Amino acid sequence: MGVRVKKLYPALKHGGYSATGLLPGEDPAAFEKLHQDLRLEYCPDGPLQEDTVRDIARWTWRKQNLGTFRIAEAARERASAIRSEMIPSTTPPLDFPLLGISPPDPADVKAATEAAEAQARKELGEDYKFVEMGDLATATQMLADLEVEERLNAMIDRLLKRLWMQQASKSLSSTASSTTSPRLSGPKKAA
Repeated sequence: MGVRVKKLYPALKHGGYSATGLLPGEDPAAFEKLHQDLRLEYCPDGPLQEDTVRDIARWTWRKQNLGTFRIAEAARERASAIRSEMIPSTTPPLDFPLLGISPPDPADVKAATEAAEAQARKELGEDYKFVEMGDLATATQMLADLEVEERLNAMIDRLLKRLWMQQASKSLSSTASSTTSPRLSGPKKAA
C-alpha cells in the first residue's frame, strides 16, 4: 500500500493565502489588471503610495469577490456533513456499557475517516481546497486581518505625520537662518 501524501497548495504551505488577498480559484491575472488600472488612475509616486494603491486593489478585489467566502463556507459545511455521516463517534455515550455496546474499533474509525475524506474530495472537486485551508477563507478571518491592518496603518499614519512635522520644522528653521531679517529703522531723532 502506497503512502498517501496530502497535497497542499504552495501558498497554503507558506501562508500566502489570507482572507484579504487572493484565495484559491480567484484569477491572479484579473487581480493584476485591477491593480494596474488603479495604478494608472492614481499614479503613485514612491513605495508608500504604491503600498496604498496595492491596499486599495486588495480591498476592491475582496469586495468584488465576496462570493468566494460563500463557496468556501459551503464546501466546509458539506465536508463536515460527509464526515459526520460516515465517521462513527469515538466518544462513547455514558450508557454504552449498560447497553452492551462497545466503542468503535480505531481501525474502523480510521478507514471511515479516509473514506469520508475521499468522498468529500470527489464530491467537492476543486472546492475541496477551501476545506484544506480551514478557517483562512472566512469573513471572520478577513475582519481579523482587517483589524490588524488598520492598526498597522494607524501607526504608519502617525509616523508619517511626525516625519512631515519634523521635515516642515527643519525646513522652516533652515529658511529662517538662511535669510537675514532686515533691520527696521525707527524714527530719526531730531537734531
